[in-house]
Amino acid sequence: MEHLILITAMLAGLYMAWNIGANDVANAMGTSVGSGAVTLRQAVLIAAVFEFSGAFIFGSHVTETVRKGMLDPVAFSTAGPFGAQGPVLLALGMTAALLAAAIWLQLSTKLGLPVSTTHSIVGAVIGFGILAVGMHAIRWGQITEIIASWFVSPLMGGALAFGIFLGIRTLILRNPDPVGATVRIAPYLVMAVTTILALTFTQQVLHNLVRNPSPVWVGLGALAFGGTGGLVTRGVIRMRAADVGADPYHYVERVFGGLQVVTAAFVAFAHGANDVANAVGPLAAVVGIAKTGYTDVPNGVPLARWILAVGGIGIVVGLAMWGYKVIATVGRHITEITPSRGFSAEFATACTVLLASRLGLPVSTTHILVGAVVGVGIAHGLGALNLRTVARIAGSWIATLPAAAVISAVLFVGLKAIFI
Repeated sequence: MEHLILITAMLAGLYMAWNIGANDVANAMGTSVGSGAVTLRQAVLIAAVFEFSGAFIFGSHVTETVRKGMLDPVAFSTAGPFGAQGPVLLALGMTAALLAAAIWLQLSTKLGLPVSTTHSIVGAVIGFGILAVGMHAIRWGQITEIIASWFVSPLMGGALAFGIFLGIRTLILRNPDPVGATVRIAPYLVMAVTTILALTFTQQVLHNLVRNPSPVWVGLGALAFGGTGGLVTRGVIRMRAADVGADPYHYVERVFGGLQVVTAAFVAFAHGANDVANAVGPLAAVVGIAKTGYTDVPNGVPLARWILAVGGIGIVVGLAMWGYKVIATVGRHITEITPSRGFSAEFATACTVLLASRLGLPVSTTHILVGAVVGVGIAHGLGALNLRTVARIAGSWIATLPAAAVISAVLFVGLKAIFI
């Protein structure tokens, strides 16, 4: 029976990773596909390399899955109210949470709705936690933060994307000499976006591996990375500026298309390094409990390489098999996306994630990107937006937490009946 619980949890973790790939990788690839910068097949190949690399190389930090899920692990220790059954109940609860979050993500993906995978797994953990322990075991302050993120994330991303695109449109697209403006301005844009991406990557990934990294060295390293990107871009653009052709705006959009590919690859790498924990974090908790013979609840569990590989493979396969649905919603069904608009949305998303992380604000990358795409659309007037699609997406965000919680509670009852 103990082996069956572990096998069930492993399958649930793989199923969750598959659904993360199907739904959440649109954060990195949706606008790039929608703008035509890359084809869907190219997006899958780019994401396959960078998502898996990020997950496998940098996803090995210790994930405190129970704390992150806002549930007190003491209640499930052998000293808690459940006694010797506590660790088994927690293992079953985490398995139910993985299955519930994955089911909700699959339903959302089928409908083409981008939702937060983090909110899904948190809601699922809350669902079985309330049923097993009670309302007092939940950290409601963090629930308030999640609700706040429904409003904070899209507003921040939308406002910044609106401003960035207006700047690009004024300085380049409506310039009497758009090619000359691109040659002058694009290297600085590349320097800015690569610096921001480097800082974001450091904030989200490397701080898990290096204790208290020096802000000065982090900043200098990011600037060096950004400066190098700007210099390389300057050389490439100047070489190709002579081959503009009859349509200068086609050349300008081609330049922004190239920038989108770089941005999407970087975002995919960081996404794999971070969000793989939503699938393998709860699995790692079950593995840790299983290693004790289901007699104890460890506080933190190192993510073994094979667990990371399971998560990385699941994400890539999910994207390849079903990711086109949410990519279509983000890239095509909210507003028309061109490479310059897609670049504005992706740049705004990276900047907002970095700023919010520094300020400690509760945000969701999915929500930020959708808000950024809406912000770019608003720059062309409300008539450029598909308001029905926007309303459906907003409704799915609000429904994620309670829906995942209810599904998890039902599955927890079912797993208890089977295994205990």
